[in-house]
Amino acid sequence: MSWFKRKLKNIRTPVTEKKDIPVGLWYRTPSGKIIEKDELVENLYVSPEDDFHLRIGSKEYFDILFDNGEFEELWPNMRSKDPLKFEDTKKYSDRLKEAREKTGLNDAIRIARGKSKGKELLIGAMDFTFIGGSMGSVVGEKVKRAMHYAIEHKLPLVIIAKSGGARMQEAALSLMQLVKTSAAVAEMHKAGIPYISVLTDPTTGGVTASFAMLGDINIAEPGALIGFAGPRVIKEATGKDLPEGFQRSEFVLEHGFLDGIVHRKELKDKINLLLDLLLNREVRP
Repeated sequence: MSWFKRKLKNIRTPVTEKKDIPVGLWYRTPSGKIIEKDELVENLYVSPEDDFHLRIGSKEYFDILFDNGEFEELWPNMRSKDPLKFEDTKKYSDRLKEAREKTGLNDAIRIARGKSKGKELLIGAMDFTFIGGSMGSVVGEKVKRAMHYAIEHKLPLVIIAKSGGARMQEAALSLMQLVKTSAAVAEMHKAGIPYISVLTDPTTGGVTASFAMLGDINIAEPGALIGFAGPRVIKEATGKDLPEGFQRSEFVLEHGFLDGIVHRKELKDKINLLLDLLLNREVRP
């Protein structure tokens, strides 16, 4: 015999009595702890419980790296077009429009100039929320322009990569950006202008295969996925089980493809220290 037996049927708790957590005010860490969003923001979007680095966008990186979050954005109105009239599950032109409306961005990268620890710095930051941070013509053109601008104005350049790879809707036009950006990096090296590449979660595909891995110094955030093809594709192609942590920044560093891993809280200090050393100028506190 059951201790408890419901005699009345179709009993439901009134909606007004439910204790739902307001959306956007709380965050559950990968280890299961609940923390307030304000605490997360103060901690630079790194969960204090397990040090997990959440994905953030260009706005947040500009706030972290530029003094007082003040900067001048370059070429802000540049937008991708649809020269191939590409259509898969939806028209590319519609996909672009939806991405702009959803994110408030014009494409997957923003370039800005400002001061970091009192010195002029040029920063490019990618946004994964815009069609997976994919590299199309606009991303490639902005990276190239940023590098030429850095050469012309003798400014060090930092690019924060975050991408799912080349933008398939632009086909060969997207793949051409690998050559364009790589050639621009070579021009920077020749001109002696420092370029630091910061790889964040995830940095994959054509971005990894071009400018993201060509910095004078390549650093990454902890736990970032870094690679060309994804782990699932590689496992299917090789038929072998992959090592634990495969393609995470710690694994990539261990195998010689990175110069270091930098916690987000230390990113501004570390970048400026590296630039002081590369430019042979007095190290700032």
